[in-house]
Amino acid sequence: MTAGQQRAWERSWDRLGADLTDLAPDGRRADLLDDDGRLLPAAWFGRDADLHVEIGSGMGETTAALAAAEPDVDHVAVEVYPPGLGQLLMRVDEAGLRNQRLLRGDAVVALTDRIAPDSLAGLRVFYPDPWPKRRHHKRRLIQPETVALMASRLRAGATLHLATDVADYAEWMLEVTDAEPSLDNPHGGFAPRPDWRPRTKFESRAEVEGRPSRDLLLVRTDGVTTSGAGS
Repeated sequence: MTAGQQRAWERSWDRLGADLTDLAPDGRRADLLDDDGRLLPAAWFGRDADLHVEIGSGMGETTAALAAAEPDVDHVAVEVYPPGLGQLLMRVDEAGLRNQRLLRGDAVVALTDRIAPDSLAGLRVFYPDPWPKRRHHKRRLIQPETVALMASRLRAGATLHLATDVADYAEWMLEVTDAEPSLDNPHGGFAPRPDWRPRTKFESRAEVEGRPSRDLLLVRTDGVTTSGAGS
C-alpha cells in the first residue's frame, strides 16, 4: 500500500471493512450475521435500505462515484486486493460517504455463504479479469454456475450489470447470461452504455486503443436458477 492507503486502512478499516474470514458465525464480526450466517446489512449500515454489491471494485473509482450518486442505497464492494481497498477507503473518507462498506475475500464464497438469496437490489461486475488465453477461460468469473449464483442472490426485478472492454469476453458473457433462465435481457443483447456508469481513465484509454466497452443489463425474473443456488 501507499502511505495514504495505509493511513486510510488504519483509520477506517475496522469501521467500514471486514475480512471474509472475520465475517463468519465464529468470527470477529459475527455481530453482522443472522442466525443462518448471512449478512445483516442493517447491522453494518445502521439503517434499512436497498443493497447493491459490486464484485471486483479495483481501485474504487467507479465504486465511490456510484455510492456518492446513490446516497439512499447501501453499497458493499467485494475485493481481494488490499491496495485497492485502501484506495477505496481514501475515496470514501474524502467524499464523506456513509453508504459504502468493503469486504475482502473471494466473491463466490461471499455470495454463497454470506449473502442471502433473493436479497440484493443490484449486483455489478465491471471489467473482470478476462483471462485472454483460451486455456485459461475456465478461470473467468462469468461462468454458468456463478451467473446462476449471482442471479439467485438478486430479488425479483433486480439487475445484474456486467461490463467489459474485451470483445470475446463480452460475447462469452452474453452467451452465458442468455442461458440462465432466471435472467431476462430486456435489450435482447448488449445494452446502450448507461450515462450513469462513471467513465474512468481505464475505459477512456481502452476506447482510444480500439476496445469499446459493452454493457449487459439483466433483470432477475421469478424463474429458477440452473444451479439451484437459491437455497
